[in-house]
Amino acid sequence: MLFNSIDFALFLPIVFLIYWGVVHKSIKAQNIFIILASYTFYGWWDWRFLFLIVTSTLVDYFVGLGLQRYEAKKKRKALLYLSIITNIGILVFFKYFNFFVDTFVDVFSLFGKEISVTSLQIILPVGISFYTFQTLSYSIDVYNRKIAPTRDFFAFTAFVCFFSQLVAGPIERAKHLLPQFQQKRHFEFSSGVDGLKQILWGLFKKMVIADTCGRYVAILFANPSDFTSSSLVIGAVLFSFQIYADFSGYSDIAIGVARLFGFHLKQNFATPYFSTSITEFWRRWHISLSTWFRDYVYIPLGGNKTSKSRFVCTILIVFSVSGLWHGASWTFIIWGLLHAFLYLVTFFITGKNKKPISNRYLYRLSHIFKMFFTFSLVSFAWIFFRAESVSGAFVYIGNIFSTSIMSFPNFTSMGSLLTLVLLLFFLLTIEWKGRDEKYAIKQLFQKRSRVLRWSFYSLLILFIGLFANMDEVPFIYFQF
Repeated sequence: MLFNSIDFALFLPIVFLIYWGVVHKSIKAQNIFIILASYTFYGWWDWRFLFLIVTSTLVDYFVGLGLQRYEAKKKRKALLYLSIITNIGILVFFKYFNFFVDTFVDVFSLFGKEISVTSLQIILPVGISFYTFQTLSYSIDVYNRKIAPTRDFFAFTAFVCFFSQLVAGPIERAKHLLPQFQQKRHFEFSSGVDGLKQILWGLFKKMVIADTCGRYVAILFANPSDFTSSSLVIGAVLFSFQIYADFSGYSDIAIGVARLFGFHLKQNFATPYFSTSITEFWRRWHISLSTWFRDYVYIPLGGNKTSKSRFVCTILIVFSVSGLWHGASWTFIIWGLLHAFLYLVTFFITGKNKKPISNRYLYRLSHIFKMFFTFSLVSFAWIFFRAESVSGAFVYIGNIFSTSIMSFPNFTSMGSLLTLVLLLFFLLTIEWKGRDEKYAIKQLFQKRSRVLRWSFYSLLILFIGLFANMDEVPFIYFQF
């Protein structure tokens, strides 16, 4: 079920009314109802994959209880390995089996040996990368004694499958979200209003910005040879905004929906395109995944407390795995390695002491240049992320660095493109004004008249009505 669908527009108020009007007197009843609603939400795509969520839930629930029961190191490690093998095994089979098979065949072909291996017709379950990481982090934290395991099966199950953030995050930690399922929830009007505002902003970003950008991006990446260099540059920039507005829009809706039910999810994006370096970008982009890799991969490998050579290896591993997490393709791995290279260069350059710029005008100019430069690097790397293949990415890049670099963009409808540019300017203006908030419009016009606030909300609704695609366009990160 898509957040931007008629189905969800009917599903949400029904679940909301039953949750607060019928089962609100009992925490257990609320949690059971959330489980039923979440399984309905997920099963809307394909009910057969519910058994994967149930499997992860049962394994990690009982692993947690076993880790509390046993003190012997060998038994505790065996239980942890059971959780890791189950969750990563499910993820690897459904997401990477054919990729590894095809890579195995390609490696042998390089040495002149042709082998025939049959690939499986495997359907990728929606959200598998998200909920497996969420349940796995629970077992790891219990093993490391950072949290105590819960005996409340319904609370734990609701934590794993909560429909608000089930299929595309944010990837929540048990320490933050699980206790919220174990305590009494009361409806707060102000929290509900705040949630609706964030949902509206998320829908605007997805249905107006992301989907409109996506129409141009799809054409440009499908036939890069048909367009001038300047057009392809615009295409790379538009994809940067498409994937940001699409994914951060989903996160805004997920967080806003959670607020309607009395839950607080963590911020997943913090205006990443206003970053002045790659290291800052990764502190602001997909925060729940970045911190997951930091806590469960980067730090266990030694972090920056090791030798320089080992630190470099650690960064390469983290970003390679991060790229592979996004998809079973070499394009994602190259995208990850590009960011690893940029991260390392930035880390070692900024690690040196530099004399700060004292002149405030030069400082502001330097700040703007750094933001533009960082955005340019990120946009270049996004080409590999978006391309269907490595060769396709190099074709796109090759056509950018061609003799048509100074030519005028050759789009069929320049008027529509200009409208999109104005919408992007509107987005950036609002996000800049709200860059210090949890989401851009949280405090916008709060100190002004109610008429002005509601006029702005009405404008967002009008934009959605005017520019939204009549087809229900899936969120990009559903494929991950």
